[in-house]
Amino acid sequence: MRLGVEAAIVRGELVPGDVEVDEGVVIDVGLAGGGRGRIAVPGFVDLQVNGFGGVDFLAAGSEDYARAGEALLQAGVTAYQPTFITAAESAMVDALRAMPPNGSAPHVVGAHLEGPFLSPERLGTHPSEHRRDPDLELLDRLIDVGRVTEMTLAPELEGADELIRRLLDRGVVVSAGHTNATADVARDAFDLGVSTVTHLFNAMRPFRSRDPGIIGVALTRREVFVQLIVDGHHLADETVLLVWAAAGGRLALVSDATAGAGVGGGSYQLGDVAIEVADGVPMREDGVLAGTVLTMIEAVRNLHALGVPFEDAVGAATTVPARIVGRSDIGTLEPGGPADVVVLDDRLDIVNVLCAGETRVVA
Repeated sequence: MRLGVEAAIVRGELVPGDVEVDEGVVIDVGLAGGGRGRIAVPGFVDLQVNGFGGVDFLAAGSEDYARAGEALLQAGVTAYQPTFITAAESAMVDALRAMPPNGSAPHVVGAHLEGPFLSPERLGTHPSEHRRDPDLELLDRLIDVGRVTEMTLAPELEGADELIRRLLDRGVVVSAGHTNATADVARDAFDLGVSTVTHLFNAMRPFRSRDPGIIGVALTRREVFVQLIVDGHHLADETVLLVWAAAGGRLALVSDATAGAGVGGGSYQLGDVAIEVADGVPMREDGVLAGTVLTMIEAVRNLHALGVPFEDAVGAATTVPARIVGRSDIGTLEPGGPADVVVLDDRLDIVNVLCAGETRVVA
C-alpha cells in the first residue's frame, strides 16, 4: 500500500517521495508518484499520559483503554505510557494490573509511575496524603505487579539512592521530578543513572543564578534527556526556546494529558483529585494546574511555531521519547521498521494514522 505522500521524515531527515507499507512494515521510502502537500512522519510517542478521551488511567478498565486508545490515535499517538499519579498503594496496584499488554493499538509501552516518592514541597496537584518517603518494599510491590517502564521520583529524599539502584537493576527508566533537588544532589543523581527529568521547570526547584538546581544541571548535562510540556500555559515561549537552545536533540515533548484531552471542557478526575477544565486549562479547585488537555500533534505544532525546525519538532515527539525508554521499534519511520505512521497535510492537520500498518484514522 502506498501512502500517497510527497515526502517523509526518515531517520530525522526529510526524504522526498512516497512511502510503501505492507503487513505492518515500512517497505520503502522515496518512491516516485506520491501526492502533493502531504508528509509522512513516525507515529508520536507520549511518555506521560494521565488520561485521554474522557478516561482517567488510574481508574481505567479494558473498555476505557480501548476508548482512550482510539482518541489517542486520532491525535497521532501510536505508542504511550499510561501515567499514574500519586495514589493509595491499592489504587496503583489495581491500575498496574488493568494496564493492557504492549500489543494494543496504540502500543502500551509500559506504566509511568509519577510518584509516590516525591518532594512534599513540590507536589503540584499530587495528593499529599498518598506521598511516601523512599520505601524499597513498597517499590518492589509496585514493580512486581505490572510492566513499569519509567518512574518519577525526587532524588533528594533520604533513601532515594537505593530506589534508583533498584529501579535501574529492574530495567526501569528513572526520571527526576516533583523535586527540590539542589545542583549537587542533581549531579549525584545523574551520575547514579537518573537519565531524564519529568516536565522540566514545572514542580521543581527554580533556577537561580547561584542556585541552578536540577534545571541548570539537566540543561548542561549532554547525556540527560529533558521532558517538556509545550501547551502555552505551563511554560513561557522564551523558556521553551531557552531549553531548546541548551538541549535541542534531547528534548522530548510530553502531553501530561488528563481525561479531558480530546474531549473538551468539564469536570474530570485525575486519580483522587477532582479537576475542572475551563478555557483549555485543567485546574484543581484551589487553582493549581492539574495536567493538560494537550495533544501531541498540538505540542508538535506549538514547538514548530516557536521557530524549531519541523523535522526537529517531530523528533521531539518520536525519536527522542523512544530513546528515553530505550525502544528502537517505536518513534521511527524507515524501511524495515514498523508501519506506525502519521500523515499530515500542509497545515499540519492529521490526514491518516497507521498503527502496525493498519489504517486507524482517516480524515
